[in-house]
Amino acid sequence: MTAPPSSATRGRPPSAFALALLALAGAGLFALFAALGWWQAERRVWKLALIERVEQRLHAAPAALPPRSQWPQASAADHEYLPVQVQGRWLAAKTVLTQATTELGSGWWVLTPLALADGGQVLVNRGFIPDTLRAQWPARDPLARQAEGAPAQVTGLLRMSEPGGGFLRRNAPAEGRWHSRDVAAIAQAQGLGDAAPFFIDAGIPGTRPAAAPAAGSDGPWPRPGLTVVQFHNSHLVYVFTWWGLAAMVLGAAVLVARYELRVRARQPR
Repeated sequence: MTAPPSSATRGRPPSAFALALLALAGAGLFALFAALGWWQAERRVWKLALIERVEQRLHAAPAALPPRSQWPQASAADHEYLPVQVQGRWLAAKTVLTQATTELGSGWWVLTPLALADGGQVLVNRGFIPDTLRAQWPARDPLARQAEGAPAQVTGLLRMSEPGGGFLRRNAPAEGRWHSRDVAAIAQAQGLGDAAPFFIDAGIPGTRPAAAPAAGSDGPWPRPGLTVVQFHNSHLVYVFTWWGLAAMVLGAAVLVARYELRVRARQPR
């Protein structure tokens, strides 16, 4: 049998090398958590500034679309929810429906390209239709009663593309199934050779009639102006989380240091 440790070895403090490794790990964790907290604090400042800019945009008069030369530089920070007004010709035959959930229930966004006078196209989300109208589209589409290429003027909010899909499902262009407003994929599927990398949500929220029809009524459809302007801002929670973890690491380091000092003080000299 192995002899039990003697009183001389029992309670012996860890070696200096082990303490150095522990201190290095603790310092690394503290630096990581503190840096993540600081990053989230900076993100919160950026997000609050973005929200303020968007609020100012929403109350501004509609402007023209950015020039085509600036389309590649369009970004959410500079252009998302910008009120715009644009003229062009509807390309009704290239309309697609993308899945939507709104205050009127589940249904579909009606996206129709608008051919611009100076060249290029921009996808316009003309509004929402309920699920009950899906099988009746495009026969119920008001554009079906107009000549192809009918002129139009659209006022709405500039929105950025939603690539990939949504609702936990990916877009299937070959099958005509769209779960998000993926501008690049829709443009390619519909043969739009010079489409803007953004789209327009027709209508300005708050300016549509207060008594919008229920989803089961006769319309008019599609229903514009249902854009929800909302930003997820939980950065302050993350700041406290990361800095709280950093404080816990610091507290643990103090406890370990005090324990080691007590152990070494009891060791025979």
